[in-house]
Amino acid sequence: MTLRISVLALSAALAACQPGGGPADTSGGSTTQASVTAETASPRVRELAAQMTLAEKLGQLHQAAGGRSRNLNSRLTPDELDRVRRGEIGSYLHVAGAAPLGELQQVAVEESRLGIPLLFAMDVVHGYRTIFPVPIAMASTWDPEDLERASRIAAEEASAAGLHWTFAPMIDIARDPRWGRIVEGAGSDPYLGARIAVAQIEGFQSDNLAAGDTLMATAKHFGAYGAPIGGRDYGTADISERNLHEIYLPPFHAASEAGSASMMTAFNDIAGVPSTSNEHLIDGVLRGEWGFDGLIVSDWNAIAELINHGVADTRADAGELALRAGVDMDMTSNVFAQDLATAIEADPGLMADLDRAVMHVLTAKERLGLFDNPMAYHDPEREAAAMLTDAARAEARRIAARSVVLLENRGSALPLGPDAGRIAVIGALAEDASTQLGSWRARGTPETVTGLLQGLRQGAPAGVEITYEAGASPTSDDLSGIAAAIAAAEAADQVILVVGEDYDLSGEARSRSSLYMPDSQRALARAVLDTGRPVTVVLVSGRPLAIPDIAERADAVLASWMLGVEAGPALADVIFGRVSPAGRLPVSFPRTTGQAPFTYSENPGGRPADPDLSRDSNRFHDLPITPLYAFGHGLSYSEFEYGDIRLDADSVAPGDTIRLTIPVTNTGDRAADEVVQLYMRDPVASVARPRLELRGFARLALGAGETRSVSFILDPAQFAVFQAPGDWRIEAGSVDLHVGASSSDLRQSVTVTVSEAGRSRSPAASIATRIEVE
Repeated sequence: MTLRISVLALSAALAACQPGGGPADTSGGSTTQASVTAETASPRVRELAAQMTLAEKLGQLHQAAGGRSRNLNSRLTPDELDRVRRGEIGSYLHVAGAAPLGELQQVAVEESRLGIPLLFAMDVVHGYRTIFPVPIAMASTWDPEDLERASRIAAEEASAAGLHWTFAPMIDIARDPRWGRIVEGAGSDPYLGARIAVAQIEGFQSDNLAAGDTLMATAKHFGAYGAPIGGRDYGTADISERNLHEIYLPPFHAASEAGSASMMTAFNDIAGVPSTSNEHLIDGVLRGEWGFDGLIVSDWNAIAELINHGVADTRADAGELALRAGVDMDMTSNVFAQDLATAIEADPGLMADLDRAVMHVLTAKERLGLFDNPMAYHDPEREAAAMLTDAARAEARRIAARSVVLLENRGSALPLGPDAGRIAVIGALAEDASTQLGSWRARGTPETVTGLLQGLRQGAPAGVEITYEAGASPTSDDLSGIAAAIAAAEAADQVILVVGEDYDLSGEARSRSSLYMPDSQRALARAVLDTGRPVTVVLVSGRPLAIPDIAERADAVLASWMLGVEAGPALADVIFGRVSPAGRLPVSFPRTTGQAPFTYSENPGGRPADPDLSRDSNRFHDLPITPLYAFGHGLSYSEFEYGDIRLDADSVAPGDTIRLTIPVTNTGDRAADEVVQLYMRDPVASVARPRLELRGFARLALGAGETRSVSFILDPAQFAVFQAPGDWRIEAGSVDLHVGASSSDLRQSVTVTVSEAGRSRSPAASIATRIEVE
């Protein structure tokens, strides 16, 4: 599409933004902050704020650590009760338990001067007691309803344990799998990430945040935390403003539109401006352009770390920068509580920022219903009845099976049936229950996990014998068990080889320079594959791994990720054919570490990648131009045929919609799911556009021989190009639409025309495509 007016120059706002001051308004629209103020707050909040002393206001902005993530409540000493009585605490994190938190809450509402309730928080990321698959695995279902259901169960359990607030979902777009926290998110694509974010928020918060069985969601980490240089956690994100707004911010915009009650700022800086003091980003974009009026919390100790960033000289300076930028609550650094008064004394004008932050905190508590019913979360009998129910475990099993991605299946090696004979399960990860919990496991424990080996033994068909050898552990260089593993493989009819990462190799502060499996796992895999026996590889990991040898030599490969408390039964359901796998990759798998980061949606460049090595092009000469496994890839036990695309019109104007309908037929002999994926390409635009961009998907359940039609209803705003915050240009011209089974398997294409130019205020990738299935 060609723009007929001059293109606005890209703003240098982020690079030029000086700490403590915002840039000129280039939004093309209003930048009135959507804060809770004395004019917009409820009468109760206004009255409380008017009565508060400076110390009490600062106390409301302080979140104290009640323990550590693995040592909850350890800091809840008698001294803490006195601090609560004095109004010095607004919130606690790393706490849990209906009874102990009920005691704290009762002191807060009955013995403090103003009776303001406390907020209790924890990182409930993929379950509380019933641990679901890690987030990157659940994103592999490509079904937002699965994420919503898992989040709803997590909220029911956690709220019964006295919690009000979770630091989830993590919705950072991550394109470099060296970054350890890729395990916590939905992968590399802004559209998929936006849809997953909304589903999780709706699950945590439900229809009524004050219902008593909900959690206040936190969309984190705002913004671009998933783009550190080299994939090194906490590092700078040196990205363009266009990439920030088109790739990294759309999930946050979608989260704001979905009503996320809070957001968390990121540790990193963007072009030199730390997110925790980025007034342009927080007050300008998040509150001003998007109208977010929820609570904004820093990450752990991030306000104090503004000194390390080099933008603050003292703790008081750091507190002033964060408060001015729009941060409402200080997670654990004590800067607001201990040092902000000094800054306010020096500049009384900061009182307006302080009052605004206090009202955001009080309003969050009011929206949770804590002023009206502060003890709703503190019933020990409810807590006991809510945990690890049969229904919750059944959902965990169902979602785990839907998370598994079939990467290879040569000669229909899977599923294994009653004639599989003797199966050797090899690999220490097969009996490692702790790894199946992944990172951020809340109150999940290994004893509650049905591991892979146990599940395979329980789920094997009658007559199938299963043996086991550990072979080698990913946490050890001891290879002495490989000889026994080889013997077990040679004595078996089939081998299920479980290799990959221990849980502690991915997660926060777990970035890795190599995407290969640990040496012990590579040695074990080579030895077992050398036996010549039929081998199914189960890849356990929290990130995409480089597995070219396995991909080439194994009969079947399953990306199982880390599947939670029902990992074993879910894997058995897939391997033995009770469930046809339909997981799809939310991020590509590279061929080698040096190929990362790799994404299907890069701009083509003036010399696009060409498989012909004699041509100069955008490629590595020692690798094919494709990833090992593409974004959206995933195989099935069945086959699917895509019919012709039908459009309800050839052109569309801004403000209208266009409907694309395509029939999909299961041509196989078993019921299975297919994930139908819609991509767009803007071939001629005012600026270079990505090769492909995801704009819709639908997971269809199809019986053998069944045909169903899926319709995608698109808005031209989904094709818009970023100009400035809050200003997106819909350009007139042609747009190519492609439908297929992955970004590398496009079956049908059609071209539509946008008849005239227009404007949108929303990031294009944050706008949901309406889906109808017949």
